[in-house]
Amino acid sequence: MRILGVDPGSRAAGWALVSFDGPPRLVAAGVLRPATNTPFAERLLALHDGLLSVVEREHPDEAAVERVFSGVNPQSLITLGEARGVLLLALARAALPIHEVTPAEIKKTITGTGQAEKEQVRRMVLSLLGSPSGFSRLALDAADAAAAALTHGFRTAAGRCAALSSAAPSPVRHRVGG
Repeated sequence: MRILGVDPGSRAAGWALVSFDGPPRLVAAGVLRPATNTPFAERLLALHDGLLSVVEREHPDEAAVERVFSGVNPQSLITLGEARGVLLLALARAALPIHEVTPAEIKKTITGTGQAEKEQVRRMVLSLLGSPSGFSRLALDAADAAAAALTHGFRTAAGRCAALSSAAPSPVRHRVGG
């Protein structure tokens, strides 16, 4: 399974493709950075088209998108929500199953604490992926996207394991001596 993680942003949207065929492996990653000197609507279009291009090139099976968290500045939160909306639209247009993960869930899964800093998340992502060659300088936004993909992948794997163990037949117990 190949999961495309997406870290939404209006100025920088991280993406990372993680393969779960065997141990998790980072296949590709990057950051979509629309020109800041263009109108906001054009930046949203650039994010949409950029993510669609990534999907067409990388052929993921599913997507994991970080949910918007509450922010101090309402205008920033609205802007982030609009960017996230066009990224979700691009994934939906590509007919990908979309799974949402919260920032706290990502941090807890990747670092063991829901309060981790971005740099700590990046270090753990690189550690979990075996410090893939060519990705030692993984941008923070791309690392966050990889963390979203890893979180969904681990959650999916845990669900499969639980389903398999509950579907397994109970061990047969034989009574000895009546």
